[in-house]
Amino acid sequence: MGYQVSADTGGTFIDVVVQDPTAKQVIGKSLTTYDRVFRGMSKAIEVAANEIGMSAKELLAETDLFIYGTTHATNAIVTRKDLAKTALLTTAGFEDVLVLKEGGKQDGYDFSKRYPDPYIPRRHTFGVRERINSEGEVVVELDEKDLRETLKTIQEDGFEAVAVSLLWSVVNPAHELRVAELLSELAPGLPVTLSHKIAPIIREYRRTSAAAIDASLKPLMQQHFKQLEKDLREFGYQGAILVSTSMGGVMNIEEVIESPIHTARSGPSMAPLAGLNYSLQEGLGGDMIVADTGGTTFDVGLSRDGTVVHSRDTWIGPEWEGDLLGISSVDIRSIGAGGGSIAWVDEGGLLRVGPQSAGSEPGPACYGNGGTEPTLSDAACVLGYFDPDYFLGGRMQLDADAAEAAVGRVADQLGVSVLEAAWGILSLASEAMVKAVHEITTVQGLNHQDSTLVAGGGAAGINIMQIASELGSRRVILPKVASALSASGMHFADIVKEESASLITSSDDFAAASVEKVLLGLEEQLDKFAGRFSENYPDYAIEFGVEARYKGQIWAIDVPLQSAKLSSESDQERLFSTFHDLHERVMAVRDPGSAIEFLNWRARVTVNIPRAQREFAGAEERVGSSSSKRTCYFSGTGKIETPVFKPADLVPGTRVSGPAVIEEPTTTLVIYPGMAAQVAATGNYLLHIEEDEA
Repeated sequence: MGYQVSADTGGTFIDVVVQDPTAKQVIGKSLTTYDRVFRGMSKAIEVAANEIGMSAKELLAETDLFIYGTTHATNAIVTRKDLAKTALLTTAGFEDVLVLKEGGKQDGYDFSKRYPDPYIPRRHTFGVRERINSEGEVVVELDEKDLRETLKTIQEDGFEAVAVSLLWSVVNPAHELRVAELLSELAPGLPVTLSHKIAPIIREYRRTSAAAIDASLKPLMQQHFKQLEKDLREFGYQGAILVSTSMGGVMNIEEVIESPIHTARSGPSMAPLAGLNYSLQEGLGGDMIVADTGGTTFDVGLSRDGTVVHSRDTWIGPEWEGDLLGISSVDIRSIGAGGGSIAWVDEGGLLRVGPQSAGSEPGPACYGNGGTEPTLSDAACVLGYFDPDYFLGGRMQLDADAAEAAVGRVADQLGVSVLEAAWGILSLASEAMVKAVHEITTVQGLNHQDSTLVAGGGAAGINIMQIASELGSRRVILPKVASALSASGMHFADIVKEESASLITSSDDFAAASVEKVLLGLEEQLDKFAGRFSENYPDYAIEFGVEARYKGQIWAIDVPLQSAKLSSESDQERLFSTFHDLHERVMAVRDPGSAIEFLNWRARVTVNIPRAQREFAGAEERVGSSSSKRTCYFSGTGKIETPVFKPADLVPGTRVSGPAVIEEPTTTLVIYPGMAAQVAATGNYLLHIEEDEA
């Protein structure tokens, strides 16, 4: 077994994690290069390779597996930049499906606020004369003559992709398939996405949204992945290339080119996987919250009972007002609060942080690349938490004067000192992050105080102990590789694919035979998929689930199934009981007297990628001794001489009491007064809110 390399391209940094044959990991980091991703990536690979005494080319020559995650698709969706000019074909009379969404905005009664624009402009939506009912019966035949005229218009108007979403295509896809045939005939090579294939679910908006997003991404992401593959091959890498997906697994690069929607949120989806593995590694259980602080966003994800939480309610952008992916994804909630989030003063004189970000070009003022706006990173620099000469392990020099000048402008507007303004920026960002954690844990029925909090992201160490204190978290981990948590998570990921099908039935008249037929059909599809990897990865498992709700409810929850067999009464009663238990946990309501409605059935295959496992020796507790000190500011203590620790000062078992700063090459951990950190046998940091808690 050779090396494995993962790369996660974020809005500010490219993170690379190299795992050697003994499962030891090293980090490389560089600023994101938007014009050509491999330009920045190769620098990050070089940094990691040098850590193990190799060049980047030598490393890749000995690498068996390369895994890639990117925010490229997500950024395109959010900004509407670089997307293909996309036409939407839908059943005549239903052309407003993307306009209406599922309400359209947060407060439908606030008439002072405009409804957001649809993902595909209304003028790019075309009605198709046809109609299939919910039973799959053709009510109105497909008008091919009219359709041909529409397709001719699409071709002449220079559309670059087509999304097709017809009513009840999930029950009978004949008309969608015929549209695809005609498109292939009249406009060969034009990318097309069929809704019943990309998202075979009942809900019309979600299915249409998924098709629209996928189609719009195809030209962009095809070019992106093909260029990356070309650059890697020319650099000398000849091994397999896998891409992390929103499902929390990986897929072949060829497959994501065909369905690029799966790359939306591909990077952040890996953080919960990493967090779960680190929580289990430390023996802290399978209920876990991951808080991933990047340069642009703060992402929160969960695991419950040792399983990463998935959802079909993944919005890109604000909830209700953004765009819904419509596919099963790792449940990640994001807010615009990261190291690069810009601090500003609103018209009412109140301090705000984010959602605007300085990105990597020019970046925070302290980066010295021409940025002038004050950010969270600038605040940390002003407070003394960063060593300007040791940022990224000394590979990047910070401009402390520029940071102070930027924060100073906010201080002048607020009428406070620069230090007070910097502390205010930090505290406000922490409050927003705490709120984000509260929201996702409440929705999922998870007690944050009884769950392990895992910190990730380059900016995580700045305020994770503030966040933990506010949450009342008793188990907190900052992994050794926290600054590249998503990239690290890729090394725990397996090949994952999901198939689903719609079939409505209820507990008071359960269609067991039909359900079994659907599930066994999904199982057969996934058996064939897994068979493609049998030569290298023969071990795989399939799990089943269903979206269910009490009759009359709007929202459904995802219920796991023991197997595809539901013919016996005991199997059905077990399913019903599982639903009631899970509904009570998530929704705090249990209603055994009400019928349960089952909507969408799914099967997910996990093809196991074998990896080396590390062994860790025990660690004897000792008190840390710092190599230096510098002045830092903390509210309540003011300026104070603060011990500064380097990794060389910290062997496993070492305990560091606050105030203190631990400077890892790619992240900085701030230990506030009254708090402490201890180095675990794994090298990870176990954080304690009160010194006497350990």
